[in-house]
Amino acid sequence: MTVDAHAFWVRAPGEGEIRPVRLDPPGPGEVLVRTRFSGVSRGTETLVFTGRVPTDQYATMRAPHQEGDFPAPVKYGYLNVGTVEAGPAELRGRTVFCLYPHQSAYVVPADAVVVVPDGVPAERAVLAGTVETAVNALWDAAPLVGDRVTVIGGGMVGCGVTALLARFPGVRVELVDADPARAGVAEALGVDFALPADATGDRDLVVHASASAAGLQRGLELLRPEGTVLELSWYGDRPVTLALGGAFHSRRLGIRSSQVGTVSPRRADRSYADRLALALDLLADPAFDALLTGRSRFTDLPDVLDRLASGRLPALCHLITYGEE
Repeated sequence: MTVDAHAFWVRAPGEGEIRPVRLDPPGPGEVLVRTRFSGVSRGTETLVFTGRVPTDQYATMRAPHQEGDFPAPVKYGYLNVGTVEAGPAELRGRTVFCLYPHQSAYVVPADAVVVVPDGVPAERAVLAGTVETAVNALWDAAPLVGDRVTVIGGGMVGCGVTALLARFPGVRVELVDADPARAGVAEALGVDFALPADATGDRDLVVHASASAAGLQRGLELLRPEGTVLELSWYGDRPVTLALGGAFHSRRLGIRSSQVGTVSPRRADRSYADRLALALDLLADPAFDALLTGRSRFTDLPDVLDRLASGRLPALCHLITYGEE
């Protein structure tokens, strides 16, 4: 029997809608998942919602289970947690994470889902994709014991990196953000906080995730000689201008990009599935609950994304609920 479901689509830049979907029953090696929660990855998804994916990045930014094409109409998203209703016996009834868009139910190959560990609440598990990005960033950055590290940008990815860095022995972490309210998140994660003008200098490593030229420039200013900025921001179609005529050359500073679409070469022996499973294990730490800053019902998602994109709804990870959750 077919299953009726509903999916969120970007109909046109800045316009979203809920569409009906009819699913065929799962075949051999497939699972039917009933969604419990999905998460809005605010930075990336608002760029997609407003049609600001650069044309030369259409292939790179394609989500694993995306339908349609940029700029629209497109079904996009990748933070989904649900319950397996049909499929292999070992998965039936299990809570799983999948890199799937916002949809009330879906059918995917069984190897596209990862079982959520028993110690990780389903709500928190939507952060798996964000923590996976943070894991890859720290594989790229390879911080050392005792390093002085600044994270600029207290959004989902920046706070995910901060939460992991707070576990490193002897590493002194400072979260920097222009919003004073992020001080509460920093406190929950167990790290120091500063506004950009008050940030501590002489840093071994700066992780930049504010998606602003001012943030990247400030990151360079905070480095010790030979220090590195690890750039995690995605700017969409916006150009970035930096002043590199001063200390950038004389202090031999570095800027290095990190992107979750490729497993860090430092961990070339690990697969994407290994990295995602690690992220889910790390989410056993309740400190990550600080990244969940609001919730709305699935039927309200078109309005929620409009408010997130305009800045009228501030959020880190905004949780979308389905059914009776």
